[in-house]
Amino acid sequence: MSAEEKLAAARADLAGEAGILVAFSGGVDSSAVAAIAHDALGEDAVACTAKSETLPEAELADATRVAAEIGIRHEVVEFSELDDPEFVKNDGDRCYHCRSMRLGRMFEKAEELGIPVVCDGTNASDPGEGHRPGLQAVTELDARSPLLEHDISKDEVREIADIYGLSVADKPSMACLSSRIPTGVEVTEERLTRVDKAEALLRGWGFSQFRVRDHDGLARIEITPEELKEALDIEFVRATRAHMEDLGFEHVTLDLHGYRTGSVSPGETADTEADLLDTQYPTAE
Repeated sequence: MSAEEKLAAARADLAGEAGILVAFSGGVDSSAVAAIAHDALGEDAVACTAKSETLPEAELADATRVAAEIGIRHEVVEFSELDDPEFVKNDGDRCYHCRSMRLGRMFEKAEELGIPVVCDGTNASDPGEGHRPGLQAVTELDARSPLLEHDISKDEVREIADIYGLSVADKPSMACLSSRIPTGVEVTEERLTRVDKAEALLRGWGFSQFRVRDHDGLARIEITPEELKEALDIEFVRATRAHMEDLGFEHVTLDLHGYRTGSVSPGETADTEADLLDTQYPTAE
């Protein structure tokens, strides 16, 4: 089936529901689901974003903008992953605890609004992308995943977003801020805040896909290989070093592997650390 045919099937499927609340981050996956749900159900579809310490401020603003672009009603609920000691511990199941809490708030909001179904943006490519404990939470809470149910891959999700004319059709993937902290290092509000502020600097310089990994005092900047040249601009180098020091980082490094998903835990970075730019960003003179 083509992406258009899968879209038609998903839309027809959702049209049979009395109402749908979409767990909505403003990324391409959840935006595609929100657009399909709104197309199928109109005012009986609601997009809901969970605001917490792990959500970058810029992403909340973007979610609000995209919901307006779709024309879907947008609700924001608040919670804190830091209330859960298992999440703070930051073991290999951190994403499971986060997803459980986040989706749990969605079900609470759906019940409050009298909406019988909660959908998320899991697509058909997600289950094959290594260790994904968050998917277990989706199954346990019985959320619907229309993209997965209709075998819609990540590339097809972007096609569908383009069909709806969504501005996020080509938006890079964005994981929550806690993914920047190595497994085994406690997730704290201080660490999350400094990562968010560090990445705001990169966003302000115009970089499109990046992460700042927080190795407890060492900032490891990952930028796509296509943009590494810009990352070595001397003005950016000096501004970044000064900004990162103000945020509490003792060292600032550029990962010569460039941007990659995963690779944050000590065991996963064994061969990455050797490739870090071993000459620290120079302090502005």
